[in-house]
Amino acid sequence: MAHLTRAALLASFLLAACGSGEKEQTAPPTPEVAVVEVKARPATLTVTLPGRTAAFETSEVRPQVNGLIVARLFQEGDTVAKGQPLYRIDPQPYVQQVASARAALARARASIASSAALQRRYGELVRINAIARQDYENAITSAQQARADVSAQQAAVRSAEIDLARTTVRAPISGRIGRSVVTTGGLATAGQGDALVTIQRLDPIFVDVPQSSAELLRLRQQMLAGALSRGGDAARVRLRLEDGSIYPVEGRLQFADVSVDPTTGTQTIRAVFPNPRALLLPGMYVRAELVEGVQGDALFVPQQAVTRNERGEPVALVVGPDNKVAQRVLKTDRVIGSDWLVTSGLKPGDRVVMEGGQAARPGATVKPVPFRASAPARPASPAQAGAK
Repeated sequence: MAHLTRAALLASFLLAACGSGEKEQTAPPTPEVAVVEVKARPATLTVTLPGRTAAFETSEVRPQVNGLIVARLFQEGDTVAKGQPLYRIDPQPYVQQVASARAALARARASIASSAALQRRYGELVRINAIARQDYENAITSAQQARADVSAQQAAVRSAEIDLARTTVRAPISGRIGRSVVTTGGLATAGQGDALVTIQRLDPIFVDVPQSSAELLRLRQQMLAGALSRGGDAARVRLRLEDGSIYPVEGRLQFADVSVDPTTGTQTIRAVFPNPRALLLPGMYVRAELVEGVQGDALFVPQQAVTRNERGEPVALVVGPDNKVAQRVLKTDRVIGSDWLVTSGLKPGDRVVMEGGQAARPGATVKPVPFRASAPARPASPAQAGAK
């Protein structure tokens, strides 16, 4: 009987041992997730906007006198200097006008001598009452008229000389000259609507960028609230060309227009860029990268950690102090590099799940470990490639 009791006790012990082993084997392990800690750091916020280049100075050259063009003195596309002769209009009619004005001036000066002598003679006679007082006053008036005629003829000579000088059409500014719309033998008319040629100064060059007035208002409000500050780089602008390349020289903001276009709701921002090699030409489409400001406590989270819920909202998994997973709905502003700039939903010190999120559901307990980015694979050396 004692033998049977011992056997029963041994059998029950073995069954209990087997049961506890099965329980240990079936208990799931705590899932391990890789996390990164959210930290606040300063960030320079930029915005890229489309724009167009515009010449720094533009001058439409028009004739100021009438006549036939007898010579063109430049090559189309050349760089011309201020004051350089461009066209020559037939000067002969204006040479004759100068000669006629000078002759009229000489005649007026001769008339001064005659009227002045008459005034002196009448002055002597009126003192002895040899002539009437009225005759003397008429002599004075004639002398004054003669002097006025001289002044008028001197002005006529200067005007004729100016017109003669204008028969040589000169460049009003320095810059690149374009296509001439007239040829030798064409008729030039003072004040004509069509310009003879256009000169544009291309170094430096303007870039005009329209930006939404609502966006500019938001930036001003953020600066007033202290969320943004204007750093030393705020006036710097980078330019991306039509082929996607970066323009090698940085520009600077010059001004923002003081009015808003009511049809588009935009405000034009103008930047100026050095253009020593004339790589930028007026009318080119470019993309300007403008610095909006510096945010001192910006929160960033890698794009890898952000997904979308069924509503399309950005979400991230966060491991709390008790190692339990919670889902947070985020508000993101923009992508900077490989990270999202987060404006709401996270705070400094939060641990965001980077890897292992498939096994970590909201409410589950996990084992967080620091996330380590895998190093990019290095290409094999030629010797190793040959050995393979």
